[in-house]
Amino acid sequence: MAEGQKSGYDGHPLAPVNGYARSDAEAAPAHDAEELRRQKRKKWLLYGIAFVVFQTAIIVLFSLTVMKVKTPKFRVRSSSFNTVDVQPTNPSFSLNMNAQFGVKNTNFGPYKYDSTTVYFYYNGIQVGSAIIPKSKASFLSTKKINVVVDLTSANITSNPNLASDLNAGILPLTSTSRLNGKVELMLIFKKKKAVNMNCTMNVNTTTRELQNVVCK
Repeated sequence: MAEGQKSGYDGHPLAPVNGYARSDAEAAPAHDAEELRRQKRKKWLLYGIAFVVFQTAIIVLFSLTVMKVKTPKFRVRSSSFNTVDVQPTNPSFSLNMNAQFGVKNTNFGPYKYDSTTVYFYYNGIQVGSAIIPKSKASFLSTKKINVVVDLTSANITSNPNLASDLNAGILPLTSTSRLNGKVELMLIFKKKKAVNMNCTMNVNTTTRELQNVVCK
């Protein structure tokens, strides 16, 4: 080749022997994009699983608390006395009592109940009664009911314990009743619930107090 003649290859890069180098360079971004999409899919899948688990836990908790219907409680709460007339020598008594009853509702919905009667007994003999009117106990609350009750020994023909109880100033009584109603949840679900009252108590005829009230 002549000395002054320039090579036809001067100033031009040599072409690659094959197309592999260029193909690898183009494939790298595509691989990264696919990996990124895979990671996103995996992340959304985990989010979906976590959401399902969370929703299931909420439903279970809701069913065990809010939607679980509990039986309300019907109790004698307290009382005061307007008149107390006791005759230990000729065993008899006549009491006028302001009784307060309570319907305790621990549900997340109101308890609507029908009217009923509370009966008071002395040694198994009925000595008085009280009418409980139809009403309702709001959710998570106690409905208080005030009723005037007359207690008398008119039905007791003979009882050897009455004279000693009146002399001691302690008159043991029991009260029973049954309350029928329904618990309403979310204004849709209604569940019938009946409540039984079974209370024991002592009337202190000296201090005019109701003492030792125990209800089951």
